[in-house]
Amino acid sequence: MTEQLQQARDDLEEAAKSADDDDVRDDIRETAEAFADYTMSDTAPDHAILDERLNTLRQVSQQADGNTKDKVDSAIETTEDYRETIDQA
Repeated sequence: MTEQLQQARDDLEEAAKSADDDDVRDDIRETAEAFADYTMSDTAPDHAILDERLNTLRQVSQQADGNTKDKVDSAIETTEDYRETIDQA
């Protein structure tokens, strides 16, 4: 569990470094910080929380380009893969 969210976080950290837009960078950093919290906590995010985070990342992906977009898209894919492994409430 934590490995996938850690990988997504790592991708988002890289994306934040290359983001040109401050709003995009802020959204990426906020999500990366949330993923860091999940990996260090005993409490896993549920489907609703992940859906919210994925929605933010999808919006960011539409606004980003180049390496930023590639890293955000990678984080989305990893997060979606993780989401499929957790039970729905």
